[in-house]
Amino acid sequence: MLVKLNPFISETVWGGDKLKSLKNLNNKNPVGETWEVSTLENGSSLVGDKKLSDLCALKYLVKFIDTKKHLSVQVHPDDEYAKVHENSSGKTECWLILDAKPGAGIYLGFKEGVTKKEFFNAVKNSLPVDKFLNFYPAKTGDYFMIPSGAIHAIGADVTLIEIQQSSGVTYRVWDWDRLGLDGKPRELHIEKASDVLNFSKNFQEELIRAQKSGLLDESSVQILAKHNDFNVQLFSLIPSKKTSIQLKEKDAFILLEGEVKFENTTIKAYETYFCLQEREIEFEIINTASFIIVSEPK
Repeated sequence: MLVKLNPFISETVWGGDKLKSLKNLNNKNPVGETWEVSTLENGSSLVGDKKLSDLCALKYLVKFIDTKKHLSVQVHPDDEYAKVHENSSGKTECWLILDAKPGAGIYLGFKEGVTKKEFFNAVKNSLPVDKFLNFYPAKTGDYFMIPSGAIHAIGADVTLIEIQQSSGVTYRVWDWDRLGLDGKPRELHIEKASDVLNFSKNFQEELIRAQKSGLLDESSVQILAKHNDFNVQLFSLIPSKKTSIQLKEKDAFILLEGEVKFENTTIKAYETYFCLQEREIEFEIINTASFIIVSEPK
């Protein structure tokens, strides 16, 4: 059984209006994220009027993210640290860029030679820390892997899809000296961030090696990520009358661009469907389409 999911809507100080338009939302505050596939207690997606979390538990979470301003400079813990300190899984995530304005990009990893001492000296003295980070201009089809322990921030004017472990644990290090939606500074988590940030040279080099580009430029089927809690496949396909894919229980199907006709339903870009019971789906690609399938490893 394949069902349409309605996302949990996350209003953020750094969000904008693009997701409101794409999702036909009427939120007054900026919307930064739509949690497309989520069983988190504080933000479950919906099947009709039922919470997905009432139907199953998932090890992964999928979001669309759109930024009008920079996100905080942050880091996520690994499973071991999060279990002890947060009673949660850790968070490794990956990003596929769907749109970005010229000059927009993401911050990921430390520049060569940056030490923990000099970085946290700046943090403790409330100095800007973006100068210590690598900045990568972003364009449609770019892909980044963000493992636990990696310093990162999504810059302004970027739209992406994020696939992550099912965890809400984020440690903010610096927040661009701004106020939250409530008019107060947002909480920082300096001590915990200090515990989990990875400064090693090999780790920074691996962040660079994991990057890919041009993933939406041509017809292909490729594996984006293999993790203990999620696998991600990307399909970019030209128009066809019939295409069949076998979906397992708890697989998510998220259309990124184009249109797909499934039975009597037309699936449009930025819509998400979820498989409650293993089945083969046969669909028609109306125009060139790109979609991802996210699954839990067995």
